[in-house]
Amino acid sequence: MPLYALYGSNKKTISFHYFYFTMIEIQKASPNDAALISTIAKITFIESHGHSASEKNICSYIDAHYSVEAINKELADEKNNYHLIYFNQKLAGFSNIIYNSSNPKIDEKALTKLDRIYILKEFYGLQLGAALFEFNLRLSVEAGQKGMWLYVWTENQRAVGFYKKAGFEIIANTSFKISEDHSNPNYWMYKKYLRV
Repeated sequence: MPLYALYGSNKKTISFHYFYFTMIEIQKASPNDAALISTIAKITFIESHGHSASEKNICSYIDAHYSVEAINKELADEKNNYHLIYFNQKLAGFSNIIYNSSNPKIDEKALTKLDRIYILKEFYGLQLGAALFEFNLRLSVEAGQKGMWLYVWTENQRAVGFYKKAGFEIIANTSFKISEDHSNPNYWMYKKYLRV
């Protein structure tokens, strides 16, 4: 039996009771959330990848990809599907998926890219990442997609283990560019849907 039970859902919001004392809520992000997403993105990227490159390179990546201006542009782009996850009314993380995003190692074209799924470290162990992932997986299946793929840093064994448990397989090694002079080794991982 899952630790959380569906409380109520629609395309924009999904809520769960958790042990009857706490609540998880997932909401579709709006342009008004750009500053919140920017802040969470910077913190979570440093928590998970801050030791993967020099401080200069990490700061360069954050400035380029996680500024309020950069997030605003992504929220304005209809291909992106950002969602926020709250735990007891506190923002705990966010995700973004992109439909019909092909991968050169996968023949299927109707694929969802799990672009980002970040949870603040203080909320680890509460199954928020699992709840947010399952929410995005459901959206992807409902959109008629055939599978999901993602990048993951090879040394982030916590994330690699999570995705393997969720049914993803490593399909290739690749590089993730942090700055002009630094890239991190990454895996491409893929989950093919058994039913669509």
